[in-house]
Amino acid sequence: MCLVMTVEPGLGGQKLIPETLDKVRALKKYIDENDIDIDIEVDGGINSDTIEKAKTAGANIFVIGTAIVDNEDIEEAIESFRK
Repeated sequence: MCLVMTVEPGLGGQKLIPETLDKVRALKKYIDENDIDIDIEVDGGINSDTIEKAKTAGANIFVIGTAIVDNEDIEEAIESFRK
């Protein structure tokens, strides 16, 4: 697995830094071109607005913290991300 931090490490609740998705795209391209079997995980600023952008960039594992724990219905939030 390769982890790409999409915020400055440290504090929860930060906004995803859009330029970090360029790193995900470049990594995904390298993986595909070299036929490497590895997951790309993104951590930071993942929410209902950014998860699809990260997925489109090539990530397939998502660390979601604040977008879940700040939700009134945690189970519903988790289920919505699974879809």
